[in-house]
Amino acid sequence: MQFMKVLLLALFCAISIVTPPSGAGAQSNEQSASTAPDYDAWRTVAAQAESIIDAGTADDEALNELRQELVAFRARFLAAQDANQTRIASIREQIAALGPVPEEGASEAPEIAARRAELTEQLTALQAPGIAAQEAFRCADGLIRQIDVILRERQAEALLELWPSPLNPVNWVAAADAVWGRSFTFYTQVAGALDDPARLREFRSNLPIVLLLFGFAGFVLLRGRRWIERAVAKLLHEEGARKSKRVFAEIASLAQILVPVTAVIAVAVALDLTGVIGDIGSDLTTALIGFGVIYFSARWAGGEIFPAVETPQLPLKLPEARRREGRFLSHLMGLIVGAALMVLEFINPDVQTDAANSVILFPIIVLAGLVLIRFGSLMTLHAKLCTEQGDERRFFDRMINILGRGALVIGAGSPVFAAVGYVQAAEAVLFPAIVSLWIVAVLIFVSQLVSDTYDMVTARKPDDPDALIPALISFALVLFSLPVFALTWGVRPTELMELWQVLREGFRIGETRISPTNILSFVIIFSIGYMLTRMVQGALGSTVLPKTKIDKGGQKAVISGTGYVGIFIAALVAISTAGIDLSGLAIVAGALSVGIGFGLQNIVSNFISGLILLIERPVAEGDWIEVGTTMGTVRSISVRSTIIETFDRTDVIVPNADLISGTVTNWTRFSQTGRVIIPVGVAYGSDTRKVERILKEIGDAQPLALLDPAPAVHFTNFGADALEFELRIVISDVGFGLSVRTEVRHQIAERFKQEGIEIPFAQRDIWLRNPEVLRGDAPVAPEPDTPDEAAQPKVMQHDEITETDIAGDASAADGPDQR
Repeated sequence: MQFMKVLLLALFCAISIVTPPSGAGAQSNEQSASTAPDYDAWRTVAAQAESIIDAGTADDEALNELRQELVAFRARFLAAQDANQTRIASIREQIAALGPVPEEGASEAPEIAARRAELTEQLTALQAPGIAAQEAFRCADGLIRQIDVILRERQAEALLELWPSPLNPVNWVAAADAVWGRSFTFYTQVAGALDDPARLREFRSNLPIVLLLFGFAGFVLLRGRRWIERAVAKLLHEEGARKSKRVFAEIASLAQILVPVTAVIAVAVALDLTGVIGDIGSDLTTALIGFGVIYFSARWAGGEIFPAVETPQLPLKLPEARRREGRFLSHLMGLIVGAALMVLEFINPDVQTDAANSVILFPIIVLAGLVLIRFGSLMTLHAKLCTEQGDERRFFDRMINILGRGALVIGAGSPVFAAVGYVQAAEAVLFPAIVSLWIVAVLIFVSQLVSDTYDMVTARKPDDPDALIPALISFALVLFSLPVFALTWGVRPTELMELWQVLREGFRIGETRISPTNILSFVIIFSIGYMLTRMVQGALGSTVLPKTKIDKGGQKAVISGTGYVGIFIAALVAISTAGIDLSGLAIVAGALSVGIGFGLQNIVSNFISGLILLIERPVAEGDWIEVGTTMGTVRSISVRSTIIETFDRTDVIVPNADLISGTVTNWTRFSQTGRVIIPVGVAYGSDTRKVERILKEIGDAQPLALLDPAPAVHFTNFGADALEFELRIVISDVGFGLSVRTEVRHQIAERFKQEGIEIPFAQRDIWLRNPEVLRGDAPVAPEPDTPDEAAQPKVMQHDEITETDIAGDASAADGPDQR
């Protein structure tokens, strides 16, 4: 019965810690606000607790009762610390309104001095209960910590207590005597009940109900369980099954625990109704229910973690033979732990010797350790197969590998410790490890159920990326399961409640106390305000603003501004509702603002620039702008940056500060019209009037050209190689500027060809030194200069080179670049 109690206690305490009853908390606060703590009774209890702790003779039960009484007082003192806070804040404001206290040697008006003294006296009286509550709270907290230390030390001593070795044959006699004694007592109780006429009459009167319960239990255990397993398997593994069927099947799989356990409960009730099983038999029937819960839970967990049919959602990627072994080990582990519960309930270890308990528990520890070793090998095999198959190792796979290795160590070490005599230590490590694996199986099942439910609701396809919401829910489930793991591994519920008390107490920053209650209130109120803000933004964007004459950019500016104002108001309301005094945080906020100002000045600059862009709107979504070397269309404007889509279809993120402080060319903000310039060069000797007329005709013929101003032709320059003209056209849509330039150039080329006007191109004369190298001739040795020639300047001679000379020996040297 011990293991079942530990598990149920862990679940209950975890739920209590995660979701504390708000009604009870509110009621206690109201009571504490209306009635002050009884300090006289507290002093008596504190003195008694100090004497008991100093004596060190009280047993664990007495210490736990004393601890509960101290915890009740401490809760009252914690609530009393905030007494009169509203009145204290009001009086402080009144004192501040009177002005600063006069310096030494200075005086103030008598009526102001009298009023200041009166308010100061009232403030001292109002603060007295809170100060007394703080002192009493610290005293109670210290006493509770001392009791916790004593209980923790006793627990550690009990775990490290050395019992007689179960391998010593001398101790086997004690175990045999214990089993024989309990068996004889059980036989005596049953025989005595059968000899009692009253018990026999009760048995005969209850016999129809007993037979009916036995028949119901037998039918459910033999038939009902198999029907449920087959139905669930059919829904889970049906080809093309809908997601709703899978979710229903996963929920229905829990019937594999509930229905058989109901049958076991029916058997236990039937045995109790006979009235002839005695006290030991009654204890065994209670343990029988625990056996049913343990066995069928283990059986269900094995079917979920090691399914019979291979599916894409396999928790552990193991071959079919290994999964079959995992299911068998799950059944075996459930039988071993359930049998251990029955044996412990039968022999009652509290009344047996250490030698007897050591020998009786040793076989159970050995069997459970061997099964745990096999579980560990399967878990490590999963990680090994994932590595060999080249799959990306997830965090889940790494944790399974760690758990598997831990199971191997615990499964192998526990029997060794038990054989030496540390049976309690082995029991305290082995069975929590088994329960922890069952909790992990439950977490895997719930996570898969959450994921399948989300897929069903959102109609998510199998090839879609993993969703975030199921992952967050699974992460929250793991966090909420930590208290359950702690209780499973021997942490006392009082220690968890102590941790919760510390969290409830919170911490102080100046005169402001921040607790989880304040944080929770802030999160809830802010979330509500945030959702209302989003709803208002959605209504404005879809219903109100489209019916106005505001353009798209202005509508977005209004929606964004509404969002910022709404979030700011939601934050203020949440802070006020949570009871957080911002005046106490002013100094801390001022210090942080200096550091943040240096570290986040660029971000703040971009944020302010974003607000300016949304308000003044020099650029809007859809505008064609040019910022520095970046040109493209504005896709979106946020408070930090602006996204520009270039004509290469790439997104460029530009900080908003660059748009405010730099030079920005907006081609389409107020008008789509724009001018295109096409430079044209003609050969020297061409008729310039004719060229001007042709270009004017081409410009006037463009369909996008405006009539006012009309296309214009300008003779701009006498170039080095050509007479330079420019055709300037103002078009109605500058977005087609490139297309217009292309078409105009085509028409210019066609008309010039028809009119015989030549478009020149640049020509270059190349002068080479040592041209004999290209011919392959030996270099001519220079003749010595005469004194007269040496005095004259050198004159470079032109040497003509024909194509034949160059092609005659192409291997002699490289040819010149042709341009």
